[in-house]
Amino acid sequence: MSDEIILLDFWSSPFAMRVRIALAEKGIEYEAREEDLSNKSSLLLKMNPVHKQIPVLIHKGRPVCESLIIVQYIDEVWSHKSPLLPSHPYHRANARFWADFVDKKIYPTGKLVWGATGEVQEAAKKELIESMKVLEGELGDKPYFGGESFGFTDVALIPFYTWFYSLETCGDFSIIANCPNLVAWAKRCMQRESVSKSLPDQYKVYCFLMELKKKFEAK
Repeated sequence: MSDEIILLDFWSSPFAMRVRIALAEKGIEYEAREEDLSNKSSLLLKMNPVHKQIPVLIHKGRPVCESLIIVQYIDEVWSHKSPLLPSHPYHRANARFWADFVDKKIYPTGKLVWGATGEVQEAAKKELIESMKVLEGELGDKPYFGGESFGFTDVALIPFYTWFYSLETCGDFSIIANCPNLVAWAKRCMQRESVSKSLPDQYKVYCFLMELKKKFEAK
């Protein structure tokens, strides 16, 4: 089956991590192809000609693009095991809302916390902490965002746990001091093999992001 499923991947991408987690949750064998994002492969350009970005899931020769769309596709195609989206339409819509919140609030502000300096960084830090507190409020005292079982919103957010060390170091703040329940949730997720094997080391990610920051500053 792995020859039918190819993932165009990049090790430090939180978006690619989502797909790796979803595939692992479903127990699906696949071939991962690591992309060089400074010299994108002809396959990536052919399979995602619009955005030219990873991740791309190629299933039986047909591409599926954009991480949250890929995760939903995986959940629908391999619906027999570990459902990620709830069966009830309202709960399903709610899970999609919070996954979208992660994309709109956590990713862009987090990027400014580790990538910017001065007033821009400080404003981003405040917004990020506020967004994390909103997420913590939604989590409440549940083990996972959807309740008792690991699901879609968890898959959307947990890859950004790999940024926590970078955010704290660059932004000079403590996530656990501001959002202890969110950190407890992240550690709970990390106990799942599908997550721990899909997420790289936070310190390795920090080194990569700092190299990226230097390149941005040099331009």
